[in-house]
Amino acid sequence: MADFLEERLIETVRYGASWKDDYAVDNSRTSGGQEYPRLIHPFPVREFDVSYLLAKPDLYAQLMAIYHRAHGTFAAFRVRCFDEWSSNGDIVPPTAFDQPMGLVSAGVYELRKYYGLDKPAGATGYPHRKIKKPVAGTVLVGIGATAIRSADWSVGVTTGLVTLAADLTRGVTSISKAAQAVLDVGAGHPFVTGMSLQVSGVAGMTQINGVRALVTGTGASTVTLAINSTAFSAYSSGGVVHTRPQAGESVTAGFQFDFPAAFIMPLVVGQDYPNHRMMDSVRLRERLNP
Repeated sequence: MADFLEERLIETVRYGASWKDDYAVDNSRTSGGQEYPRLIHPFPVREFDVSYLLAKPDLYAQLMAIYHRAHGTFAAFRVRCFDEWSSNGDIVPPTAFDQPMGLVSAGVYELRKYYGLDKPAGATGYPHRKIKKPVAGTVLVGIGATAIRSADWSVGVTTGLVTLAADLTRGVTSISKAAQAVLDVGAGHPFVTGMSLQVSGVAGMTQINGVRALVTGTGASTVTLAINSTAFSAYSSGGVVHTRPQAGESVTAGFQFDFPAAFIMPLVVGQDYPNHRMMDSVRLRERLNP
């Protein structure tokens, strides 16, 4: 299996570089000229040309160093694209609600970035990148319309996998009608201020079912949620609260990210001038399985 260097190539693929996205399409053609394309997978693959790095001696030295640490085309490394490093468009700072995450297993999600969402997708659906190299300290997570505090999830910055904390749940025995609803969930409950809870299964005050909100206060047997229940029907019975997402709730994330990429050809350097090295191209290709 190929190696991965957890470092960025010269910080960023910036002005002077070029890039292109391509898709794995198998296009069969009949003797009559008819074409039958087949999409092998829905993931774009980016290719960079960073030949500009040879223009400056210090950048040339860094380029050669990482080339040898990677053993040429063997190992991949992080590449930051000046034109696209955010889940929120191309370069806008991320929010917790930028992109749907993909469910991997119970409580475990993968970061994704989707493309072309401004118009309806074709039969093959929307393309997306699996973000496996998020930038440490930039990931945000949301459930529904609520941003989730970082204490309630963790992310692998080398894998892009987000793991939610174990589900905390309690039954509800009363709910007040107030600007911030107070729910009785029993003594010794595990909830603290800042957690996010979803309410379901309530009889009477049915308007609160499916609503998620932050805990703004706690008592020995109660939690106060940022839900204005003054206009709701009176509570009758039942109900349960959960910290983890429930059926029908969207789970989203925002992040900055790097592209995992590797050299796709040996470096052939021309020694034409004392302080400048010539090269036809320095090309890198995104790896889908870093």
